[in-house]
Amino acid sequence: MELISISNVNVRYKNGVNAIHDLSVKIKKGDFVFVIGGSGSGKSTFIKMLYREIKPSSGSIILGGLNVAKLRNSKVYKLRRKLGIVFQDYRLLPKLTVYENVAFALECIGAKKSEIREKTLKAIELVGLKSKTRVYPDQLAGGEQQRVAIARAIVNNPKLLICDEPTGNLDPDMSMEIVKLIESINKTTGTTVIMATHDRDIVNKMKKRVIVLKDGYLIKDYEKGKYYDEAD
Repeated sequence: MELISISNVNVRYKNGVNAIHDLSVKIKKGDFVFVIGGSGSGKSTFIKMLYREIKPSSGSIILGGLNVAKLRNSKVYKLRRKLGIVFQDYRLLPKLTVYENVAFALECIGAKKSEIREKTLKAIELVGLKSKTRVYPDQLAGGEQQRVAIARAIVNNPKLLICDEPTGNLDPDMSMEIVKLIESINKTTGTTVIMATHDRDIVNKMKKRVIVLKDGYLIKDYEKGKYYDEAD
């Protein structure tokens, strides 16, 4: 069953640059998809369209039954409640503990205290940080901080987990650990994963679906793919 249907999408910036050209792609529930491409490929624009940081100039994006392209700005929160987003730079709140950082995502949507505690502890345990709930971000290594960010992203059981260069600040071994963790979440919860990355080794080892963008065009889309040299 489809979770995302993107049809004939174009993105043209105010400076006249066409970032995405006539893009059409479908992504099923439970898929794990890498999005790759070099500088200027449209990869970042593609990711930002999914959570409506960028609005398409034309075309449609249907995500979980919502038409993202036509969503009013005042209703974007409805979309983002269906999503979890993991960034390269973690974006943790430095004065909050691990527990508080993860719980904050639920507090923002008005969840009950009992629900917050149960879901927060479950998410923290899932990412392997059960013993560090009271620790602050600056007391954690980079890989651990990214695990907290992942726990925060999945705490509300999102339909889609968007990962924007999640291993960009990590060494190769930790990068693979983080991607394996995200794969485990994908398999155990059924959450769809879309991951933008430039990490050749990870893409080649994981053998997932790979979407390749170049100059705003989708040039390859293949199952169990590898890093496509022309992406650079």
